[in-house]
Amino acid sequence: MKALLYNLSIAFILLFALFSCTPIDHEKIAEEEIQKIMDETQAVGLSVAVVKDGEIAYTKAFGYKNLEDSIPLSTDDMFRIASISKSFSATAIMKLVEEGKISLDQDVSDLIGFKVRNPKFPKSVITLEMLLSHRSSLNDSQGYFTLDVINPKSNQHHKDCYNDYEPGTNYQYCNLNFNMIGAIIEKITGVRFDQYIVKNILEPLGLYGGYCVDSLDTERLTRLYSRRDGKLVHSPGAYTILGDRLNDYEIGYSAPIFSPTGGMKISAPDLARYMIMHMNYGEGVVNGVPVRIISEESSKMMQTKRSEPESYGYALREADSLWVPEYAVMHTGSAYGLSSVMYFSPIKKWGIVVINNGVMVDDDSRPIIRRPVEVLYEHIVNVEE
Repeated sequence: MKALLYNLSIAFILLFALFSCTPIDHEKIAEEEIQKIMDETQAVGLSVAVVKDGEIAYTKAFGYKNLEDSIPLSTDDMFRIASISKSFSATAIMKLVEEGKISLDQDVSDLIGFKVRNPKFPKSVITLEMLLSHRSSLNDSQGYFTLDVINPKSNQHHKDCYNDYEPGTNYQYCNLNFNMIGAIIEKITGVRFDQYIVKNILEPLGLYGGYCVDSLDTERLTRLYSRRDGKLVHSPGAYTILGDRLNDYEIGYSAPIFSPTGGMKISAPDLARYMIMHMNYGEGVVNGVPVRIISEESSKMMQTKRSEPESYGYALREADSLWVPEYAVMHTGSAYGLSSVMYFSPIKKWGIVVINNGVMVDDDSRPIIRRPVEVLYEHIVNVEE
């Protein structure tokens, strides 16, 4: 009997030691939890990238790139990332500010080439800084895919583009602000907006992407799906070939056709590499070599809130314990059924990118991007090596 008990004790000790020494597979746990989230929300596809200690530590694609043909999503596939695109436009503006070609306190009227004044406050100047921080008093009621909507010579209802408060005194998220910024970039540089972004941000960082579908490998573009009549329906308008429209392009006015406010196309890993640049306050890394895109001062300005309670800076916003229990910076995107987020800590050098191309079950809290951020933070970021 004693021998039996002794042998059982030894077996228990060995079993305990075995399990104690077996490392926990955090990536597998994260993937199982994300797959569960996708099943619950009936998501089409999801691409994620995680940065840890300033380097990409994990990438993964779930679900489908194309539902109709059952094509699996890969990490190389690209998405129209919606409003995260604004940060590329803001980065370009800050670069021009540093070069002394433009000033944040300049009157937008002088920059854009026509009068931009809230008719209820005609003496209040609307500045470039106000466009960047969504404090311009502009709104999207007339649309935002052409500057005609706010040009007094083109739209008799242009006054409806303005809210009832004085510029600089309040916040309203407005896509028109950033399509105007795209045109201003062209006015200052004489270079087409999409080409300026590629030349001055994407190429220096070794990234593939852009705002012009005509210039991209369309085979890499992920289909987006919107909910309609209880079904997920392909949204073809997300990737419009411009074709002949580029022949009549007017530098300094036609920029909204690229959607500087939401038209960047890029993969999750490349978006993460771009995020690293902002995480490092303006300095990216290409093959181990530092590459500075904007100054530390400019990058910090972009990340500093200009309004309460939105905590919005210049196309980036503070996210103090919003989705994870520590300070971070973020921007989300939503268009054509897509949801996206870029969420990072410039202090601790971690970051998370999540992009979804369509979901059946969602609500205002957008669990299809929020919950994967929480999972990846818990099981990838916040795990000691």
